Amino acid sequence: MPKALMIQGTSSNAGKSLIVTALCRIMRRNGINVAPFKAQNMSLQSFITKDGGEIGLAQAIQAFAAKVEPDIYMNPVLLKASGEQGSQVIVHGKVYKTMKPKEYYSEREKLWKAVTYSLDYLKTKHELLIIEGAGSPAEINLIEHDIVNMAVAEYLNAPVIIVGDIDRGGVFASIYGTVKLLKFHETLIKGFIINKFRGDFDILVPGIKEIENLINKPCIGIIPYLKNAGISAEDGFSLTSSINNQISLLTGTIKIVVLRLRYISNFSDFDPLKIEPDVELIYSLRKEDLLNADIIIIPGSKKTIEDLKLIKELGVDELLRKLSKNRTEIIGICGGFQMLGKKLIDPHKVESSLKEIDGIGLLPVETIFHPYKITTQVEGYVNSKPSITIKGYEIHMGETSGEINLFHIKRLATGESIFDGATRENIWGTYIHGIFENDSFRRLIINKHRVKKGLKPVEFISSWQKIKEDFIEKLADNIASSLSMERIWRLIGI
Repeated sequence: MPKALMIQGTSSNAGKSLIVTALCRIMRRNGINVAPFKAQNMSLQSFITKDGGEIGLAQAIQAFAAKVEPDIYMNPVLLKASGEQGSQVIVHGKVYKTMKPKEYYSEREKLWKAVTYSLDYLKTKHELLIIEGAGSPAEINLIEHDIVNMAVAEYLNAPVIIVGDIDRGGVFASIYGTVKLLKFHETLIKGFIINKFRGDFDILVPGIKEIENLINKPCIGIIPYLKNAGISAEDGFSLTSSINNQISLLTGTIKIVVLRLRYISNFSDFDPLKIEPDVELIYSLRKEDLLNADIIIIPGSKKTIEDLKLIKELGVDELLRKLSKNRTEIIGICGGFQMLGKKLIDPHKVESSLKEIDGIGLLPVETIFHPYKITTQVEGYVNSKPSITIKGYEIHMGETSGEINLFHIKRLATGESIFDGATRENIWGTYIHGIFENDSFRRLIINKHRVKKGLKPVEFISSWQKIKEDFIEKLADNIASSLSMERIWRLIGI
């Protein structure tokens, strides 16, 4: 029977995703056919699988670490917060319905069947599952509705390691409280990890010995605080200004501002821009930042119309129209592309209570929203420069018409060939997420602004894929050296 190991946390953001990513790579290095799993993820960071299914981005990164293809069964339930409407619930890669918490909990049995079906499927394909929990497993008001923490561990009889975040304080109390509140599942808990430690490890020794005695569970390891962890946060609340800190002999900086929307989604789209030594990237809606930008990007949004209304309330739309005349490059990705058009029409009230709203009006297109969602990987090329090839993925509820001619792409989920995106002078938009992961295209955009500033274009092209792979390798090294791998091998029985 396939083996399993589960990583749970005393809280959200304790470091579960990173640890699972590292363990997937460590196991793969040892020749084990391993796969990640998270029964239920709540995130606006998503990824599209080859067959067109939508899963959490973290599970896709974990699959890359395991060197297996991301699969809808690795994250059978994905929740995407939709404001007052509740959350859009995605089951096995496709939209199920939008529900508020009470409605969601009432469908526990149906969702649990999706979880167990996924686990049973993955067990037939892999030797080992590394499973990530969600939030805290000890939310005693929600345990009866659980489909992601101890319910999964019990179903697989999987050993559980609890991760505590010492950086937020109270780590010993949180570990003790978590274990004791899970008294009916305590036998499954086999140890704990202290994460994000800064300072002298010796200082922790007395506390570790005492907590080991109190809960009768061993410490599996102490992981130091890892700067620049490299995996985007699950939500947008932790976004901060990110000036590239690479040491560079390049002169000049290209300033890029991503609009910090209220419902920003898939902001991982812009992580590749951070690796460029001549780029300064910030998230902002401040007038001063926009006035000093070389490039302004309107990102994707889970609530496009609501975020468009925000842009208008702040006067950002008017500022963008003025800046467009000053040759500032303005880019729209997915929902941002829709906002740049003349009009957004929502006859079925998919997006909001408004049936129609004027866009910013910088592109000769308009969008109509439909109840169905388009999810597919794509590949193709820049229509005016066939030598520049691109890959990415679409995730959107809406179709845009007008002067669509920027990219020529093939939708891999359906096989259809279409045109995507629109451009007008220094303004352009596209539905393609991950567009800046294409190294030659990313450097083309940056070099255009170097030349505009009288600087020499940079010939060297950074490899985003290599940087991701190097990060995973380094992460695996750090985690392996911080944990008692001998204990972990014994737990999984391999």
